[in-house]
Amino acid sequence: MRAWAVRSPGPIAGGPLTSVSRPEPLAGPGEVVVEVTACGVCRTDLHLAEGDLRPMAPGVTPGHEVVGRVVQRGAGAERFEPGDRIGIPWLRHTCGSCRPCRRGAENLCLHPRFTGWHDHGGFAERALVDEAYAYALPEQFSDEEAAPLLCAGIVGYRALVRAHVPPGGRLGIYGFGASAHLAAQVAIAAGVEVHVCTRSLAARSLAHELGATWVGGAADRPPVPLDGAVLYAPAGELVPVALEALDRGGRLSIAGIHLSDIPVLRYQDHLFQERELVSVTANTRADGEEFLAIASRIGIQVETTPYGFDDVDRALLDLAEDRVRGAAVMVV
Repeated sequence: MRAWAVRSPGPIAGGPLTSVSRPEPLAGPGEVVVEVTACGVCRTDLHLAEGDLRPMAPGVTPGHEVVGRVVQRGAGAERFEPGDRIGIPWLRHTCGSCRPCRRGAENLCLHPRFTGWHDHGGFAERALVDEAYAYALPEQFSDEEAAPLLCAGIVGYRALVRAHVPPGGRLGIYGFGASAHLAAQVAIAAGVEVHVCTRSLAARSLAHELGATWVGGAADRPPVPLDGAVLYAPAGELVPVALEALDRGGRLSIAGIHLSDIPVLRYQDHLFQERELVSVTANTRADGEEFLAIASRIGIQVETTPYGFDDVDRALLDLAEDRVRGAAVMVV
């Protein structure tokens, strides 16, 4: 089968991905193989290709927002039928026995595995997953629309929840790509006032279209103090900017697996008056089920920019250079 692999991590303009031919995966006990129909192109894939994240396997195939149809089941796999449409997400294995797993925090598992980082992902014609970590997908979303829900949506939702903004409160969103444009809609549906800060003119336009109360530049100060904020851009220099925009008792939640260095924070300006700074690490399966149910209920609008199978490297370059509106998706 055809697949993309990280040949040698480096600047995306240098072509760190290469097209390869691999044997088709075979389903083991409890596993299913899907024929891939779409796969989101996530900023985490870009970090992996460029070496911000060290590949956990040589020549790994990225892609962890995978939509496909079940074509093979291993022994004991009974959750899905052949032909069912399912989603393969970022989180693909947890040990179930470490302290975080035992207390219900499987996103903090000490021995996790992630799709497209530890094991081959969805930039391929077929992909493999333990059925216990796959999702049934709401039928109202096309394959192209469903793909970004599986990481941008789920992890973005967890980051939103950790910002602790009450209904009727004021939320700041820094960066407005795949995750942010989905989380913003969840917040607006809950009665939250959304203020968006982003450098991309196209993203500003999309934020207005989706109902943001105020939209400005990446480092602009919103017109009112914020009850909470989420930093979706991987830009550490925006951490003090966002903290300064918080009201007393506000919380900044940092989404994403990679962040550039944070400048020195000044206690009086950035953290005093009980401002909080928290991070987000992956998600639990319960987060995923909860988000997909909300997305279905509110009829979330998924803005996508499609690419063909042969154009994955171009999709990553466009993502790096802020040329993607909404979420980039590889459509097979």
